[in-house]
Amino acid sequence: MTFQIDVVGIVVADMGAAVGFYRRLGVGFGEGAEGEPHVEAALGGGVRLALDTEGTILSFHPEWKGGTGRMGLACRCETAAEVDAKFEELVGAGYRGELKPFDAFWGQRYATVLDPDGNGVDLYAALG
Repeated sequence: MTFQIDVVGIVVADMGAAVGFYRRLGVGFGEGAEGEPHVEAALGGGVRLALDTEGTILSFHPEWKGGTGRMGLACRCETAAEVDAKFEELVGAGYRGELKPFDAFWGQRYATVLDPDGNGVDLYAALG
């Protein structure tokens, strides 16, 4: 697997406030983004900035506590099998698996591993 940062994700308490802040920095969130639970905008170089409400994170990770781990990296894999293999490789090397691979309702094979400092690194691939 080639490491490819695809998404920088930030968990936000107030989507409207966050969208307003990042728009002032030049991030091009679409019309109506303030009321959405998840939004994305291209940053250039193939990288996207994603904002998720706390409720969005809790919908698929009910144990999430919110104090730490509010920003993370998401790395695109070519296949669902590659998500599973990379997760097992990292956990086997002693890193903590935060979310075991699963088929997410939004159409991706998805998993999260924590780096040595507790930052989430998501692995994902489109299903089908």
